[in-house]
Amino acid sequence: MSANVSPAVYTTASPLGDACLLIGRIALMVLFVMSGISKFADIAGTAAYIASKGLPAPTALAVLSGLTEVLGSLLIVIGWQTRIVALGLLVYTLIAAYFFHDFWHLPQGAERLDAMIHALKNLSIAGAFLMLAGSGAGRYSVDGPCVMHNRPSAG
Repeated sequence: MSANVSPAVYTTASPLGDACLLIGRIALMVLFVMSGISKFADIAGTAAYIASKGLPAPTALAVLSGLTEVLGSLLIVIGWQTRIVALGLLVYTLIAAYFFHDFWHLPQGAERLDAMIHALKNLSIAGAFLMLAGSGAGRYSVDGPCVMHNRPSAG
């Protein structure tokens, strides 16, 4: 449990809210796990796409982005260092939107609309990460309080 959060915060939380946080964490990370695995399945293709955007060290960035997505997802799902990881993934998601869904550089048409939808989805996902950073992972997580240590004393 975080040193700056009192146990009372957790004891007054709704079990339904904690269950929603757990299910939400899992649902949010499905996309990132699958995307990270696909990057590792085709590092060369991912690096070529990154290079097409003019970014440096495309192979290193392909590996780094795959690691970020897979490891970040696992940390969010188990709920370890959730607030920090959520902020990191928020930044990662906004950077990805800026470089890879830059609809403002495209002419009117289907390609621009598709890129805009993806950019807005990334913005929505960033909002979910911001909420997770604010709320934490809830009781059903590694970050959550240990039930054994938060029982009222018997004496």
